[in-house]
Amino acid sequence: MSLKGKLLLHGKTDVGSVRDHNEDAIGCEESIGLAVLADGMGGHRGGEMASAITVSTVLDTVSEKLKKLKTGDTDEETGYSVESLLIHEAVTLANKNVHDSSEANSQYRGMGTTVVVTLFYDNRFTVAHVGDSRLYRLRDMELEQVTRDHSLMQELIDRGFYTPEQARNSLNKNLVTRAIGIDASVVIDIQEDIAMVDDIYLLCSDGVTDMIEDHLIKTAMLDNYDDLEKAATEIIRLANEHGGKDNISALLIKPIKSFPAKNSLFSRFFDIFS
Repeated sequence: MSLKGKLLLHGKTDVGSVRDHNEDAIGCEESIGLAVLADGMGGHRGGEMASAITVSTVLDTVSEKLKKLKTGDTDEETGYSVESLLIHEAVTLANKNVHDSSEANSQYRGMGTTVVVTLFYDNRFTVAHVGDSRLYRLRDMELEQVTRDHSLMQELIDRGFYTPEQARNSLNKNLVTRAIGIDASVVIDIQEDIAMVDDIYLLCSDGVTDMIEDHLIKTAMLDNYDDLEKAATEIIRLANEHGGKDNISALLIKPIKSFPAKNSLFSRFFDIFS
């Protein structure tokens, strides 16, 4: 099922005000409801390579294999949708590709990247992420952080050593505890949820969230609710205005029409109770 005309997608990436090259990468495919963002790390442009490999692997894998799936099917062993398992497979392959490239090329040794991926299907979505790139959702005028950072600072917050406000000023806030390509295997977090018409979803790198607080992100999205291009431009402008110390990427998705799968038990249930 094509999602053209069901979703609006727009993304932008910017080098920022300090860095001399961009190690972020973004990609999307409106027809299948797929969006991916990666924030690379590593010297000698290794981060740039890692994020590019990750985005291309996810786009290629999902685009190729999604058409073979029957939307609405659920894996009996895990309870996840077949779409979620496909996203997990694509990110796992991206990890392998980045790790193999790092091992084979000494100039890229140790490179890695964060990643956040969303796939929309059957009036719902799956998000997979590794690292501290985030997914936010704006619904009914309220902004919610959907993903939880894989970072040392988040672990310290969870243990009560820091408040979120104190963490923003810490020198250790960018130390991630998981990343694509660092090891031969990686743990990937997967979430599934209902997608509502007129939600706005934001995938962003820490070049956004380190520079501007959530209330400014929310304002930028609300003020440009009907124009995702302007919303992305404003988020990047604000991040640069507040220092622009890292690369800055923002990718927004807005469902504008319902997109139930044919003969889907989930969508029939959703239609009854929505």
